[in-house]
Amino acid sequence: MNKGKGFLNEFKKFIMRGNVIDMAVGVIVGGAFTSIVTSLNQDILTPILGIFGGTDFSNLMVKLGSGDAAPVLTYGNFITAVINFLITAFVIFCLVKAINTVSDKFSHKEEPAAAPTTKTCPYCKSEIAVDATRCPHCTSQLEA
Repeated sequence: MNKGKGFLNEFKKFIMRGNVIDMAVGVIVGGAFTSIVTSLNQDILTPILGIFGGTDFSNLMVKLGSGDAAPVLTYGNFITAVINFLITAFVIFCLVKAINTVSDKFSHKEEPAAAPTTKTCPYCKSEIAVDATRCPHCTSQLEA
């Protein structure tokens, strides 16, 4: 019985981790976003493309065989799905690019620290050049 409680506690800890919840939110928002882009394509872009090309992709099909039971390839729906994908990918690319641009503007990038040009002489404690082999103040021989 104790093993079952350990499993349930481990599962609860897994579910409550932030990245799992973030992923769930992302999937839900992604689904809603997909329906928006699909509507944009079907309700706005496809009719506009139909004006210029004279073709409504959703009506494109090929009947394989004869008779009412013959299978039908609705390749127009596939073209619409590809267009939906390309539009979705383009919009997401633009959003990520805009977010990265804003993030770069507001992030404080620290300049890398310049390599030191001086060091302290271990004998007289004077400041000397970092590549010095002899201290100019006390003339002590320095280790390399």
